[in-house]
Amino acid sequence: MNVVITKQVHAPQDLMFSMWTDGNHLLHWWGSPGVKLDVVSIDVKPGGLFHYKQTLPDGQVVYGKFTYHKVESPNKLAFTSSFADEQGETVRAPFNESWPLEVLNTLSFSEENGETTIEIEGMPFNATEEERAVFQSAEEAIKKGFSGTFAQLEAYVENIRS
Repeated sequence: MNVVITKQVHAPQDLMFSMWTDGNHLLHWWGSPGVKLDVVSIDVKPGGLFHYKQTLPDGQVVYGKFTYHKVESPNKLAFTSSFADEQGETVRAPFNESWPLEVLNTLSFSEENGETTIEIEGMPFNATEEERAVFQSAEEAIKKGFSGTFAQLEAYVENIRS
């Protein structure tokens, strides 16, 4: 039922943690390639939100949010991700009415020899059986989507470190 993605990035752990918690970093890499991200608001603490707006290449606008549950810098971050409206209220995914309203993501960060390993474990949160099945059936698409997002993260990190 869980999707686990592991990625190694040539950067220190504290920098990688801030990539996920600093709106000034997130706006440069979070999301799919070709999508413009705007940070509506960000408050990284348990119960806080990262509310963002994505403008797709075709001009469509989609909002999303993270609701933070655990913030343990620089080792662990847990949040539910969901689609949202302009006010930050949770809404159904625009691509599938049976997609879970919320996905719980737990990120672990560990550093060795200047490389940080990020492990993301995602699972439907407060989901119906149908929503869990739809999420599980999308495992390969989720991993493919994250590969593009991680490529943007790596390019951004390389750019700021050079």
